[in-house]
Amino acid sequence: MVLHGGLVLGLHILMTLLSPQKAGAIKADHMGSYGPAFYQSYDGSGQFTYDFDGEQLFSVDLKKREAVWRLPEFSNFADFDPQNGLRGIALIRAHLDVLVERSNHTRATNVPPRVTVLPKSPVALGQPNVLICIVDNIFPPVINITWLHNGQTVTEGVTQTSFYAQPDHSFRKFHYLTFVPSAGDFYDCKVEHWGLDEPLFTHWEPQVTMPLPDTTETLVYALGLALGLVGFLVGVTLIITGRRRSSSPR
Repeated sequence: MVLHGGLVLGLHILMTLLSPQKAGAIKADHMGSYGPAFYQSYDGSGQFTYDFDGEQLFSVDLKKREAVWRLPEFSNFADFDPQNGLRGIALIRAHLDVLVERSNHTRATNVPPRVTVLPKSPVALGQPNVLICIVDNIFPPVINITWLHNGQTVTEGVTQTSFYAQPDHSFRKFHYLTFVPSAGDFYDCKVEHWGLDEPLFTHWEPQVTMPLPDTTETLVYALGLALGLVGFLVGVTLIITGRRRSSSPR
């Protein structure tokens, strides 16, 4: 099979032996990427994404066969024919075996992902907020991400992005959880990946300054008033003493 010269030069191929942590579950997987598209033989999955200024505008995958806008309002400013993305993925898929042969079946290493959990806005008890689980350094792009609230799996209020391709050919993914912070609650972002020996739990709990009790507020107010009164009396005394000294004969 003869490939177009630009395709051979422009197509970046990554081959990985994926080994899920289960007996008899070892699978050989190969992945090819070309520009904003990638396709991997594991689970026959592919993705086409378009980013602008670090923000993912939309993605196209094989299963949905449609453009999925990151935010609905993005579709008001742009239009995209999902067939363009599907053609890019199909092109990689069609030539993947040939490109694997050309690369001499070189295998890449499963990479442990990095996880960060943070709130979208400053936390206030009882006020709705969003927790963000940022998972980067992902390779290969096969991963399970789960939210837990007080140790229990959460499925409502959960959204996610597709994979963001990084310059080093790894990937990044964002998971979101809408929640209302309460005292004593805690959350975990659970990540499962072939680069990890066991699931990785990243813990988060609200760090909120508790309001002062009424008795403490009263005490602080009284103490401030007393200090202000003492300062006033000291000032009056100094003024009177100064006047007496200035009026006394030399």
